[in-house]
Amino acid sequence: MGTDSHLQPQLAADPSDPYRREAQTFPELNDDMAGRVAAFGSVEDWPDGGMLFERGERSVDFFLVLEGAVEVLDANAKGCEHVVHVHGPRQFTGELDLFNDRKILVSARARPGTRVARVERLDFRRLIASEPDIGEVVMRAFILRRVGMMLHGEAGIALIGPAHGAATARIESFLRRNGLPHRQIDTETDADAGGFLECFQLSPEDLPVVVVRGQTLRRPSNGQVADALGLTVELDPSHVHDVAVVGGGPAGLASAVYAASEGLDTIVIESIAPGGQAGTSSKIENYLGFPTGISGQALAGRAQVQAQKFGARLLISRGAVGLDCSQTPFTVRLDDDTEIKARAVVVATGARYRKLDLPNYAALEGNGIYYAATNMEAGLCAGQEVVVVGGGNSAGQAAIYLARSAGHVHILVRGKGLAETMSRYLIDRIEASDRITLHPFTEVTELEGERHLEGLRWTDRKTGETSRRRVGALFVMIGAVPSTDWLEDCLALDSSGFVRTGSGETFFCSSKPGIFAVGDVRSGSVKRVASGVGEGSVVVSSIHRYLESLRQ
Repeated sequence: MGTDSHLQPQLAADPSDPYRREAQTFPELNDDMAGRVAAFGSVEDWPDGGMLFERGERSVDFFLVLEGAVEVLDANAKGCEHVVHVHGPRQFTGELDLFNDRKILVSARARPGTRVARVERLDFRRLIASEPDIGEVVMRAFILRRVGMMLHGEAGIALIGPAHGAATARIESFLRRNGLPHRQIDTETDADAGGFLECFQLSPEDLPVVVVRGQTLRRPSNGQVADALGLTVELDPSHVHDVAVVGGGPAGLASAVYAASEGLDTIVIESIAPGGQAGTSSKIENYLGFPTGISGQALAGRAQVQAQKFGARLLISRGAVGLDCSQTPFTVRLDDDTEIKARAVVVATGARYRKLDLPNYAALEGNGIYYAATNMEAGLCAGQEVVVVGGGNSAGQAAIYLARSAGHVHILVRGKGLAETMSRYLIDRIEASDRITLHPFTEVTELEGERHLEGLRWTDRKTGETSRRRVGALFVMIGAVPSTDWLEDCLALDSSGFVRTGSGETFFCSSKPGIFAVGDVRSGSVKRVASGVGEGSVVVSSIHRYLESLRQ
């Protein structure tokens, strides 16, 4: 059984589309595998038109088709249903949301003569853990299906608004970084925009708007979008977790993977999206095991699935605003007035880029001033000159990535060059590119534009000479400010606000027993993805020792 015909023109146009790779995206298990799957569940007959699950449900089961066929249904933003795929014998339902408690994005309906093996949620996790060859096939298929849904803008989610608007860019970034398939309708250029505005009785003052299953969210916050999409998980305020990891960057995700894989009841709290600052990197090429490089978002996505496979829960779009460390279990207070209790806490909130002190800077954030160079930002400034401020690896990666589509990339640094702050392989590429120019001893001194950045001036600090350029975007990647304001007075911090930790066996232990710090937020840490992952994995041994001390 194949993909529905409405996708065929897109398939022909994009050879990288996972829907073209049916053997991996919609695999047929062999008879031995199918028998082993069925042993974990029960065999059921379904009537023609019976719904195995419906979009918006949580905690749906896994179904393997034994006879007949199952249709997977998607609905567009206006509620019109269409068939995405038809699963035949020995094919299975599901995608990444089977590993978490989020609302499912699609529906499934039985065709005549359908018999399935139904594997309930807990048994599905047991299946994946105990049958690794089957788990590998299922995991690969689930990831590819989500990539396909992203590519085709499925799942009935529409983002309507001006692409260059700060609020539109914020929501688009939130959806993309969380791997949520959607269709973007740019009211500045899209011919369909007028029809959508009329259909949902919207005015320009309402924009941006997110449409989910007919529900219209006007100028929503990230949290409101997450709630409407069922991205948030339901919390039991009385439940005490073994470990609460605050921050979903490389260090936090590594902590979650290792803690959950070793049987600890683990929850991850992340205010925006898994990956942290590293999740915005266009390509990381010096991370062990990926010789051709991997994007920060792809690395974060894999780590997130890995953590969930072992049972960790991810609480997305909820930020920590306070920590009560006066007694155990500790209490993490969230920005929606809920609380999470845990016997141990891992602080992995990382650091954020500093901002430039310039007039009109705040008004232009998201309207031409960005802190990440992903496909979305690159598309907004394609063919135009852009400026990258900063001399670290993130700035170098951004400049190289942007040079593929921008008219020209200017790198501005306050010092004499890049050698002291950037990896050599990035410097070599920058020096070899005729589309990138480095400007040492230079800083931005003026911004131009009201609703969107239109140009800027920079000044050579040695000569005092000023240059004016029309630019499509300014990417600011300078310095680091630790995200520790939510810790209140619980932990000892260094003079820059980073968390102080111990040495030896207490290397990741903060001044408060039971609270640990890893990654960029830790004082003295090496600000690298690999370092963060290493710290996040190693800290789990310290957590085990602490939890064992509580039992004595």
